[in-house]
Amino acid sequence: LRAGGDGVPQDLPESARYLRPSADQGNAGSQFQLGFLLRSGDHGVPQDLGEAARYFRQSSVQGDATAQYFFGIAHHLIEGLPANPAEAARLFRLAADQQMPEA
Repeated sequence: LRAGGDGVPQDLPESARYLRPSADQGNAGSQFQLGFLLRSGDHGVPQDLGEAARYFRQSSVQGDATAQYFFGIAHHLIEGLPANPAEAARLFRLAADQQMPEA
């Protein structure tokens, strides 16, 4: 597990390369994790807010509360998406309904 460095040196760019195929095959956890890496744009993973929002959306529609929260942030803070306060509020409500404390 390169992201956490569990048994191997931590390597976030390598983690992103491993996450992408799983994310593209529809794994909600991989979609969120890859979106998070792309949003932060640090540790050697280039920032791409548009791609981050795309992966957050994919994970969000599968019901991932954390992805719903971050996709709401993308709409609220205009991170790779046009401003959409109503959609941000809807996503925050979905996340809150699943006990996401930050929402």
